[in-house]
This record gives sequence, C-alpha cells and structure tokens, in this order.
Amino acid sequence: MMPRTLRMKALCAACTGALLLAAQSAAAHHSYAMFDREKKVALVGTVKEFKWSNPHAWMEVYVPNDKGGSDMWGVEMNSPNNLARMGWKSTIVKPGDKVTVVIHPLRSGEKGGSFLSLTLPNGQTLSDSPRTQRSAKGPDSEKSPY
Repeated sequence: MMPRTLRMKALCAACTGALLLAAQSAAAHHSYAMFDREKKVALVGTVKEFKWSNPHAWMEVYVPNDKGGSDMWGVEMNSPNNLARMGWKSTIVKPGDKVTVVIHPLRSGEKGGSFLSLTLPNGQTLSDSPRTQRSAKGPDSEKSPY
C-alpha cells in the first residue's frame, strides 16, 4: 500500500491533469483563430434563417454575387443568453428581412464569419456589444462604427 502523502500527491496530479484537459477543451471551443479579426466585411442581403440556439445563435444570409446569383453566408453569433442581455429577442430577425451584417470573415475564404453587428430594415443596429448598439430613432443615436 502507498504511503498517504504519495497517494495525495498522485491524486493532486490526476486532478490537475483533468483540469488542464478540461480547460484546453473549453479554450479550443471558444477559439477565434478561424476568423480574420483584422478584417471586417459588410454583407448586404436577405435573411434565410435565424437560429436562437445554444451554444451560439447563428444566421444564414443570402448575399448577391458578381454572377447575378446569390451566395449563402453563415454567421456565428454570441449565445442567446448574452444576446438577450443586449436587448435581442428570438423574433427580432425574420426570414426575408433585408439586412446588413458586419462580420470578421473566415480565414479559409469560405462564406462565413463571426458576428459584429446587424442593421435591420428599420435602421436599428444591433450587436453583442453595448458600445455599438443604436436605436432606429432618437437624437442620441450614434452611427454604427462599421
């Protein structure tokens, strides 16, 4: 049988290893390495779908292309919980809405990105950051930084 201090050291080492593995998984899930955070792209198009689901809300937007057709872009957003804190509702974006979505695009060149802001047909700008929210009306409305 192992002495008590040796068992405690082994248990501490095992717990530390488990915590490090868990932290690595969490960090990998929330990595933004796939997005080019040096670039911002404004997508002007029509909402195909808006999904209010965990762990991240997302939307698909049809954006006109150079060939006369349209490309579908996928946009990953914050969690519904965080969006709700910023005043979002699950019904605020509807299929068919004409919108402008600003994203950090995917580094791979695929049609997708990480959400920055959304301008609705009524001019209201929504984001997941309090400093970029603005109302469609009102003298205190600021222009979107995008």
